[in-house]
Amino acid sequence: QVQLVESGGGSVQAGGSLTLSCAAYEYSNFGYCMAWFRQAPGKEREGVASIYTQQGLTYYHDSVKGRFTISRDDAKKTLTLQMHNLNQNDTAMYYCAARSTRGCSALESNGYENWGRGTQVTVSS
Repeated sequence: QVQLVESGGGSVQAGGSLTLSCAAYEYSNFGYCMAWFRQAPGKEREGVASIYTQQGLTYYHDSVKGRFTISRDDAKKTLTLQMHNLNQNDTAMYYCAARSTRGCSALESNGYENWGRGTQVTVSS
């Protein structure tokens, strides 16, 4: 089973940038599909971005297209989310997740077998 550990969260002013990282431990397979999800207080968890680790195909929630970039480093087993032009709607706990089956494009939490504990992103005006 893969252990996922997120880092890079913090507080930033609107318009600023942050880069989140997710390190995968104790797993020989990086994960067929990996993704970032987020959950704001009182809201449901939503998919932000995902990537098929072998093909490099990426998918984004409409609200982050053009601002966020998901990428992975297979050798380092690290997933990254670069976030630019952040706004207050981006404030949430961000989670890294991995799955061994297809379903990256749906950005739905069902089917992801492994989850990190999350890293908080807070955007102030």
